[in-house]
Amino acid sequence: MDTLAKAKENLENKGFLDIDTRNSTDYVSEINRLKKEKNAVILAHYYQEEAIQDIADFVGDSLQLAQEASKTDADIIVFCGVHFMAETAKILNPTKKVLLPDLKAGCSLADSCPPAEFKAFKAKHPDHKVVTYINCSAEIKTMSDIVCTSSNAVKVINSFPQDQKIIFAPDKNLGDYLNKETGRNMVLWDGACMVHEAFSIEKLLSISAEHPDAEIIAHPESPSHILKTASYIGSTAGLLKYARASKKNKFIVATEAGILHEMIKQVPGKHLIPAPVEEDNTCACSECFYMRMNTMKKLFLCLEHELPEIEVEKELAKAASIPIEKMLDLSK
Repeated sequence: MDTLAKAKENLENKGFLDIDTRNSTDYVSEINRLKKEKNAVILAHYYQEEAIQDIADFVGDSLQLAQEASKTDADIIVFCGVHFMAETAKILNPTKKVLLPDLKAGCSLADSCPPAEFKAFKAKHPDHKVVTYINCSAEIKTMSDIVCTSSNAVKVINSFPQDQKIIFAPDKNLGDYLNKETGRNMVLWDGACMVHEAFSIEKLLSISAEHPDAEIIAHPESPSHILKTASYIGSTAGLLKYARASKKNKFIVATEAGILHEMIKQVPGKHLIPAPVEEDNTCACSECFYMRMNTMKKLFLCLEHELPEIEVEKELAKAASIPIEKMLDLSK
């Protein structure tokens, strides 16, 4: 059995093509060559490693990536993010080939909302509309009236009459923040993102005391005790926009540390400090293990051999596309 055949055979178990490449392989030039030859586009989330962000055709947050995926004319979409993002791109592009460098790049938040359990939860609230954060599986999206991202969640929720009862899933932290912002009393699914749950309030307050001239800016997936310290709360794109516009020159950033790469590019003269986490690690910041499963080597092999490919069953994709399209229409 040759190397490629063996790698394909092990793909389901490994999650990626486990093939040795020459140490001299120039991944940047090879990936750029393959993109051109195959009419492929690389979409990357802000939480990807720096080299992937730099080679991507488009870098953005969940809303921006969904919008970009919905309008691309590429034949192949290589999604450098996590599984639910690539799955969403496939739902929006059923006739295109969608690739993910590592199929096991999952999401702790999406995993916290199993479809069978959510179906039973929804059945207990038959008079409620369902708004789901895009960080969920296709199965959960099929049970939703509309999908949202952290960028447009307030707008999505306010599109319903004030007296309409709503279930919000899967992120309880984002849901709690949105209840306060919109004056609602949405029923919240008990899910959370392990990356944003990891922040240490004690260490954050200590760093803030060391840097009294720094503003704390935070993603709304963070717990309420973290958000209470923030001068600004917003999506990853919102945090970037705020840092650009603010007259402040120093920020403590409470979200996944990958955002700092793009933030440094956009505000090169400003001092950025990653918010600290409970457990000591190499960067003293919060990194998503799943996001970092994608590497330049996996990206190169994925594009070269057009595997792993994301597939979504036709009827499931059709049902899941309805709440996604509603969100995109509302976000125009």
